[in-house]
Amino acid sequence: MAKGGFRGGMPGGMNQAAMMKQAQKMQQEMLRMQQEQEAKTFTAKAGGGMVAATVNGKHELVNLEINPEAVDPDDVEMLQDMVIAAVNEAMRAADAEAANNMSRLTGGLNLGGLF
Repeated sequence: MAKGGFRGGMPGGMNQAAMMKQAQKMQQEMLRMQQEQEAKTFTAKAGGGMVAATVNGKHELVNLEINPEAVDPDDVEMLQDMVIAAVNEAMRAADAEAANNMSRLTGGLNLGGLF
């Protein structure tokens, strides 16, 4: 080893303390975005608006509206399918917004669960 030890340093002149500070800032921003996401609601409709499902950013179903005209005792399966479709679409909307927010925060860089 050369006299005086390793003097490599970080590429681009960024030292470890600055890198840690930036990582902490990003982590705080991610936490803020997560809290905002959890407070939002996402509504989707199915069956031509006969069923509307609302979920929050925590993936909890918080409201379900069923038009009385959609209730056909002879075809309960269709109503069940509409409920499932509306809930799933609302969940997809919540996931899409969360992914979009994460992409904006990381500049499109996939951190693979780093935070």
